[in-house]
Amino acid sequence: MSIFEITKKDRSSGARNGILKLPHGTVRTPVFMPVGTNGTVKALSNGDLEEIGFTLILANTYHLYLRPGTEVISAAGGLREFTKWRGNYLTDSGGFQVFSLAPFRKITGDGVCFQSHIDGSRHFLTPEKAVELQVILGSDIQMQLDVCSPWGIGKDEAKKALDITAGWLTRAKDAWLLAKSDGYEGALFSIVQGGFYKDLREESAAAAAEADTPGIAVGGLSVGEPEEVFFEYLAFTASLLPEDKPRYVMGIGTPEYILEAVENGIDMFDCVLPTRTARNGRVFSRDGTLSIKKAENTVDLRPIDEECSCKVCRTYSRAYLRHLFKTGEILCSMLASYHNLYFLRNLVSEARNAINEGTFAAYKKNFLRRYRGGSR
Repeated sequence: MSIFEITKKDRSSGARNGILKLPHGTVRTPVFMPVGTNGTVKALSNGDLEEIGFTLILANTYHLYLRPGTEVISAAGGLREFTKWRGNYLTDSGGFQVFSLAPFRKITGDGVCFQSHIDGSRHFLTPEKAVELQVILGSDIQMQLDVCSPWGIGKDEAKKALDITAGWLTRAKDAWLLAKSDGYEGALFSIVQGGFYKDLREESAAAAAEADTPGIAVGGLSVGEPEEVFFEYLAFTASLLPEDKPRYVMGIGTPEYILEAVENGIDMFDCVLPTRTARNGRVFSRDGTLSIKKAENTVDLRPIDEECSCKVCRTYSRAYLRHLFKTGEILCSMLASYHNLYFLRNLVSEARNAINEGTFAAYKKNFLRRYRGGSR
């Protein structure tokens, strides 16, 4: 049974609106998903996220497996009960975090052996165990274990990573189907790899499509490559994916990348950037990003964005936020993070409306013309 329904297609691009049907409520797409690595989106409460309008957030299997441990989460009745988040959870398999620990891990066809970044303890993660861990978490969407290919990787190494990922997908699907037979309701997404080699991307996309998982993610993008290369390979890879599956690009969280993804028929995206930059005093506005800590904001009593309707912009000034930042007050991170996530949620909402009205191309052009002209 499909978890995805396309409700509107843009006439001039690949952009489309849809509905994701998940165990804990439907999700309208395109959708930006906040990242809650440790079972919390940094500096925000569940109530904040619900107030903004999010119904799907991320958590990370690697981090939760190491701390507090799946035995704790299992005893609580799963991640939703542990965190009291009422919406849906998508969980990363942990593969990206494991593979970022290059000096502390070893990859084989069987799985990956790695050392914990917390205490140095050794662990062995297999495709089956990644599924098992995400079943314990109660993930509404779980990702297969994959080998993430970094920017600059050679073709032979990219091919090896692709082959391991494809083999792991078969094993992950078998484990997921077994879990479903025991009552698990979450969906499994396959992941396309292949580095920056189009023939390898074609091969990986074909394997992902053949596996016929409920959704497909595009991996190995936004890994340090130039913007023009990202745009090229995003468009190329998206064109290879089945139309009837939800498409997910991992790790993008700027208006430029989000709107480019939407134009190419991507339905889902996530990134830590909106909350990370907020904690460092940088916020989104329609006139580009704004460094709230700059001296020019000392007596600026305007809101971050005069056209934004979030409670931060309705209530507080740039001067006050700068004061909070300069004095090290936690409230600055809370307010800036709320605004940044509201801004991106509003962006995709406007994009959905433009798709419905047949004006997406004009919306993207006008938004980016103003946004790119104003960052400071």
